[in-house]
Amino acid sequence: MKKLINKPEDVVAQSLGGVAAAHGDLVKVLYNPNIVVRADAPVQGKVGVISGGGSGHEPMHGGFVGMGMLDAACPGDVFTSPTPDQMEAATKAVNGGAGVLHIVKNYTGDVMNFEMAAELCQAEGIEVVAVVTNDDVAVQDSLYTAGRRGVGITVLAEKICGAAAEKRMNLQQVADICRKVNDQGRSMGMALTSCTVPAAGKPTFDIGDNEMEIGIGIHGEPGRKRMNLQSADEITEMMAEAIISDLPYKNGDSVIAMVNGMGGTPLIELYIIYNKLNQICQAKGIKIARNLVGNYITSLEMQGCSITLLKTDDELTALWDAPVHTPALRWGV
Repeated sequence: MKKLINKPEDVVAQSLGGVAAAHGDLVKVLYNPNIVVRADAPVQGKVGVISGGGSGHEPMHGGFVGMGMLDAACPGDVFTSPTPDQMEAATKAVNGGAGVLHIVKNYTGDVMNFEMAAELCQAEGIEVVAVVTNDDVAVQDSLYTAGRRGVGITVLAEKICGAAAEKRMNLQQVADICRKVNDQGRSMGMALTSCTVPAAGKPTFDIGDNEMEIGIGIHGEPGRKRMNLQSADEITEMMAEAIISDLPYKNGDSVIAMVNGMGGTPLIELYIIYNKLNQICQAKGIKIARNLVGNYITSLEMQGCSITLLKTDDELTALWDAPVHTPALRWGV
């Protein structure tokens, strides 16, 4: 294992220290428990939007804290759910009197711990609503979940809900928009290689030089099937067909499309995937209204990618276009 780290047990804290040093104008990092909070939190009269999950998926979630997106993020240990005290601290830190939305990826530990934190905060008079994302079409009931996994649509939900909160929509309205995004979004990922969790010191799984895993999870969970390596176009067709047929998306739909790298895939390859995805959508009469191409929800240094499609409309597109200023996503400012 070759990694640019000091001690495995210090990876998360030292990385958070780097975030604080690099982006102190946008966020502040609090320790014991670890949370990343927007620099001006709490914003009075605005719904607070928080999310969280295991570290190792950067820039999600801490890189998305700031104006127009998340008010706080709870980074757990690598590939490990944050603890209820992190979520409780984050909720209290961003409570501006209008309530707090929890955006929770559908992993058993995340769901359970966010529920516990919500109960603690509600007992102190903070209104909390949770929305669980479950957009992965690859598998039903995985090692980490009951039901589908929450993956790429989480990034789009955080952006759109953050914009809704900035417009001073109330908690129920922001939560309804989050549910809408989740209901209208689908994702699927694949991997060419495993990744190595620092504390483990060895790859999470073995995969042959001429093999790939289709439908992989963001923690390296198994997917739909392992098969011989295919071309980029063939891989894109497999993933796009699984996504488009699931909702299903149809002729005349407009979508926000994200081609996401898993951490070890160069942009030149991600744009090859996007090129084919665009061709597939055009052939089916699906208009890509907006797009993201790059590393947004990663799995350490895994080589691979995921595709996310969100069926959009005028409301969602306007919220997507609204200004955002975070360490990892910024436009309109």
